[in-house]
Amino acid sequence: MEIDLGKVPFGMDFHPSQHLVSAALITGHLQLYRYSSDSSSSPQRLLDISAHTDSCRAVRFIDGGRAMVTGSSDRSILATDVETGSPIARLENAHEDAIFSLINLTDTTIATGDDQGCIKVWDTRQQSCCNSFSAHEDYVSDMTFASDSSKLLATSGDGTLSVCNLRSNKVQTRSEFSEEELLSIVIMKNGRKVVCGSQNGTLILYSWGFFKDCSDRFVGLSPNSIDALLKLDEDRVITGSENGLISLVGILPNRIIQPLAEHSEYPIERLAFSHDRKFLGSISHDQMLKLWDLDDLLQSSENSQKDQTGAADSDDSDDMDVDANPQRTGKGTKRENGHTSTSRDDFFAEI
Repeated sequence: MEIDLGKVPFGMDFHPSQHLVSAALITGHLQLYRYSSDSSSSPQRLLDISAHTDSCRAVRFIDGGRAMVTGSSDRSILATDVETGSPIARLENAHEDAIFSLINLTDTTIATGDDQGCIKVWDTRQQSCCNSFSAHEDYVSDMTFASDSSKLLATSGDGTLSVCNLRSNKVQTRSEFSEEELLSIVIMKNGRKVVCGSQNGTLILYSWGFFKDCSDRFVGLSPNSIDALLKLDEDRVITGSENGLISLVGILPNRIIQPLAEHSEYPIERLAFSHDRKFLGSISHDQMLKLWDLDDLLQSSENSQKDQTGAADSDDSDDMDVDANPQRTGKGTKRENGHTSTSRDDFFAEI
């Protein structure tokens, strides 16, 4: 199933309970589509909103799917009503620099990362910033949240992984500098391993609590950058690469299980599951949002998983403490999208 968005998408998200998918476009527009569980039916566009004055880089459903929140290179954050398309609230000048990434943390909190390495946590009820971290020296490419320990992990174009403690409001640790940009991140192996995708196509593995240096590297996807990661289960991750290839990769033992699809010849910007995990969604620079039926994949993956023998992880401690005294590192080369941020007033404007 394909949706022609008309412009290059930077962000995508599925509704948590309905057959709805949203897309954030380079033009600053936000689009919302209704799709059917029947792959032969064409998706219906419900909303096309001019949400931002510059590129809309990320979108997430919040408040149980009643609203969508977007982050933009114009430095603003916008909450939009899903039913009406009306703006609920807008935070102008939310960051000093262009917003690059955005994720959900809880039902009422989100995190945003900007082009200069600043991460902020927002309370969507109070419409206020509750945590702020100077975590990196280049753009925050991706983030993930370990809810059991209130740790926010982020990757950056400066080649480092950071761990931010939301309880102490401190950058608890940061990895040693990597020569390549880190572009994507997931937590796997029941919280014991952190997997990062890099610019040169290497999957870099860290053991929880030992973030200064990686514990393993997998180069099977090189030399194409790994722009998107999506955890299928604790042992398998779906990767999206700059050559448009979507692959299923096993972690510890590290191996390419099978290629899943080829979106296009352009980089994969984001991967996501539909709420029922029937579809895998992908977006790329070909201006298409594609929905891939996962039923056959999941069945074959379950069968192949039964045939695999267990593999022991490296002899790292499972201690959940993290390193103290984060170190600053060199600056990498930021990916450009041809857009610059614009100045805004620093307040929430109720609509």
